[in-house]
Amino acid sequence: MLRYLARRLGQALLVVSGVVVLTFAVMRLVPGDPAVAYAGPKATPEQLAETRALFGLDDPLYVQLVNYARDLVTGDWGTSLRTRQPVRDDLYVAFPASLELVGTALLIAIVAGIPIGVLAARYKRRLPDLGVRLGSVLAVSVPVFWLALVLQTVFATNLGWFPIAGEYDSSLDTTSPLTLWTNITVVDALITGNWPIFTSTLQHLVLPALVVAAYPAGVIAQMTRAALIEESGQDHARMERALGFGETSILTKFALRPALNPVLSLIALVFAYAIVNGFLVEAIFNWPGLGRYAVESIRSLDTPAIAGVTLLVALVYVLANLVVDILQGFVDPRTRIR
Repeated sequence: MLRYLARRLGQALLVVSGVVVLTFAVMRLVPGDPAVAYAGPKATPEQLAETRALFGLDDPLYVQLVNYARDLVTGDWGTSLRTRQPVRDDLYVAFPASLELVGTALLIAIVAGIPIGVLAARYKRRLPDLGVRLGSVLAVSVPVFWLALVLQTVFATNLGWFPIAGEYDSSLDTTSPLTLWTNITVVDALITGNWPIFTSTLQHLVLPALVVAAYPAGVIAQMTRAALIEESGQDHARMERALGFGETSILTKFALRPALNPVLSLIALVFAYAIVNGFLVEAIFNWPGLGRYAVESIRSLDTPAIAGVTLLVALVYVLANLVVDILQGFVDPRTRIR
C-alpha cells in the first residue's frame, strides 16, 4: 500500500508541475501588458519600467519560470492587477463559497445517483431502468443555464419556495452577524450556532446546488448501473445465485463494493467538472464564489488572478483524483498493482 501511495503521489506531483509550466505559458501568451494593467493606461515610461522591475517582467523567461514556481511553493501567488490584493487572499475568500456549492451538489449527486443506478441495474431492461436511463440522459444533456432559469422561474418567482439568488439574506449581516472560521458560510454558521444565517444559507443553496448536481447525478447513475450489470455477470454472482441469494442481495451485498471502483474514479472527474461548470451557475444565482471572481478577472485581463484560478482548479482536480486513488486502494486491493 505504501508503494502504491508513493507512486500515485509522484504522478500527482508530475501533473502539478506540468500545470505550473502551462499556467506560466498562458500568462505570457495572454494579450496585453501586465505592467500597463497594473500601473494604468496613463502611466509614464518610468512608472512602467518600475512596475516591470517589480514583477520581474524584464528577466529572461526561464528565470521568470523559476521565480514563479518558487513563489508558488512559498505561498506567493502574485498580486491581482484588479483588486491590488494578493491573489492567494482573494482565492481564500472566493473559493470556500464555490466549495460550499459544489460540495453540496456533489453530495446530492452521490446520494441520488448511486441508489438510482442500483435500481436501474436491479430492473434491467424494464420500466424503472428505462425511466432511469431517460432521466439520466436528460440530466446530462440539459444546459445548466436553461435548468437554472427554469428552477428560478418555477420555484422562486412563481411558487416563492426558495430565494432567487444570493448566498443568504444580506439583512442578516446586521441582525445576526456571522463570525468567520472557514469562510464556508454554512459551516461557520453551524459552528457558531448562527441559526438564522444557517437556515437562510440552506434555503439559498437548494436551487443552485440542484442545477450543479444534475450532470454528476446523471453520470453517476449511468456508471453505477453499467458497473453493477457487468459485476452481476461475473462468476461469483453466478455462484451466489446458485446458493439461493436473490438479485437484490447480490447487487447490494456482493456486487456493489467492487462496482464502486469505477464510480469513485468518475466522482473525482465530475467534482472538477462541477467546479468549472459552477462558474455559470454562480453568475446566474449571483453566488459569491470562484466563478464571479474568475469572470471579473477575465474582463479586466487580470493575468495573475486568471492564473491563480486555473492553478487552484487544477490542484483541486489532482487532489480529488489522489484521494479517490487512495480510496480505491482500500476498497479494491487489486488496484494497488496497477
